[in-house]
Amino acid sequence: MKIALLGYGKMGKVIERIALERGHEIVLKKSSSSSFEGLQNADVAIDFSVPNSAVTNISECLHNGIPVICGTTGWLEHYDEMVALCEQQNGAFIYGSNFSLGVNLFFELNDYLAKMMSKFSQYNVSMEEIHHTQKLDAPSGTAISLANGIIENSNYTNWTLENPNADEIVIDAKRIENVPGTHSIFYASEVDTIEIKHTAHNRDGFALGSIIAAEWLVGKQGVFTMRDVLNLK
Repeated sequence: MKIALLGYGKMGKVIERIALERGHEIVLKKSSSSSFEGLQNADVAIDFSVPNSAVTNISECLHNGIPVICGTTGWLEHYDEMVALCEQQNGAFIYGSNFSLGVNLFFELNDYLAKMMSKFSQYNVSMEEIHHTQKLDAPSGTAISLANGIIENSNYTNWTLENPNADEIVIDAKRIENVPGTHSIFYASEVDTIEIKHTAHNRDGFALGSIIAAEWLVGKQGVFTMRDVLNLK
């Protein structure tokens, strides 16, 4: 499989290493200052860039008939536009706030626990996410996905970073050097606390998941998620 890497920072380099280990070829390594030359030679593109580049990168892929995986967060106000463009171009697109296989299993666990806990009003939910200091967006896309999973399965209606109302989930977003990503969900009452937690040890899990998604997406049309890739529906 020939892969275009859109974004060649720390994540891009890890994706490159694992892709080569799996027998794939890298035909484009695009940084913010370089062109899309070579994109047309790719079977699939993987975008781990920055929020203000993601829409341009996804659009370029879809206009050129290249299936695209996007793991960049912080641009989702344009997500519906990219879905519409994908459908217009009969393209293939997967966005994931987190491509780690473990995190996607954690998403399912989070949904199930939220549904179960919604019957017990004495428990209040809160969240904590910790990432490295180079992460540009806060809260993380993964934290937002987790919060939305709780909202869809409970009486909570929104999330916030501070001073929550009774129907809001507070997210404590921390930035600490050299932390790949830690996400915790707390259900606290006066007598006890239930906690679920996912801790990433390095970037390899995110990279491997994006490559598995790319392998799955080639030859398909439509807008998908990691739930489709992992057959979790």
